[in-house]
Amino acid sequence: MNLAEYKGVYVFAQQVDNVINSIAFELIGKGKDLAEALGTEVTAVLVGSDVKGLADELAAYGADKVIVVDDPELKEYRTEPYAHALASVIEKYKPEIFLVGATAIGRDLGPRVSARIHTGLTADCTQLEIGDFPINPIPGKEQKHNQLLMTRPAFGGNTIATIACPDFRPQMATVRPGVMQKRDKVEGAKANVEEFNPGFTPDNKYVEILEVVKAVSDTVDIMDAKILVSGGRGVGSAENFKLLEDLAEVLGGTVSCSRAVVDAGWKVKDLQVGQTGKTVRPNLYFAVGISGAIQHLAGMEESDIIIAINKDETAPIFDVADYGIVGDLNKILPALTEKLKAEKAAK
Repeated sequence: MNLAEYKGVYVFAQQVDNVINSIAFELIGKGKDLAEALGTEVTAVLVGSDVKGLADELAAYGADKVIVVDDPELKEYRTEPYAHALASVIEKYKPEIFLVGATAIGRDLGPRVSARIHTGLTADCTQLEIGDFPINPIPGKEQKHNQLLMTRPAFGGNTIATIACPDFRPQMATVRPGVMQKRDKVEGAKANVEEFNPGFTPDNKYVEILEVVKAVSDTVDIMDAKILVSGGRGVGSAENFKLLEDLAEVLGGTVSCSRAVVDAGWKVKDLQVGQTGKTVRPNLYFAVGISGAIQHLAGMEESDIIIAINKDETAPIFDVADYGIVGDLNKILPALTEKLKAEKAAK
């Protein structure tokens, strides 16, 4: 493999029903940082049917170029045709780095594509940067420069691993949604579009979709929330979450929770923050009755302001909190809610 042939940072721009997933914009934002370090450009790969009209939106968030793979076989996501599309793009254009969102689709697609093109894949990354590998020089071993250093939690979040792929290209990673920041949208941006179709011949590996049934949910996506009031095991019961809901209502925020709450059946999985839940980055995060295990911190430590309420003054959550209140949440939350209501009424 001639590594010098591989240039550029490419991202898979996931879309469903002709709506681009926000992870695509996050990947473009991070891709721009990586591309600047390497002196190259960011290319978004848009796959689907009748999706060319979405290309300008990708340009608005920073994509220098958009490769559109458009074919009726790509209308709904199916592993085989989508893997064929991405593998063909990689074989033709030879990107140095290829990023995929660690969504349900991305977790299925990324490994299939990496196996097809014989390269490595680091899954569920929370940090990406350009640097030297090995990070610390090893006597007798060449230290390679301008490598993609891919960081991900390992062993249930109890340790952090930094992984590189120095001998194969592209360097591939799936990236956890919510951990990278998208850039500000540039209104009126026009995409530099290149259309590419490798040809699709259905075979016995193609799944036939008989019916698509969409679930209807009134659950708010906590990843979009600006204010989160999050509860842990220390809340005590499902009924006690009414205290958090009252506070969230007066703040115009949303209730979320830790894994312990989901495991207890008090709240649904969609509201879980943390290593095995969602990564959030709100302006304000209340951690109520949450001890602060590393698995939870991984999902919320990038919040702008963190306020912790816990009766245990030694709880690890206080190490990351901007403000901490030691005490009984059953007394603190009602008092705080009433105070905020009074101030709101006075305005």
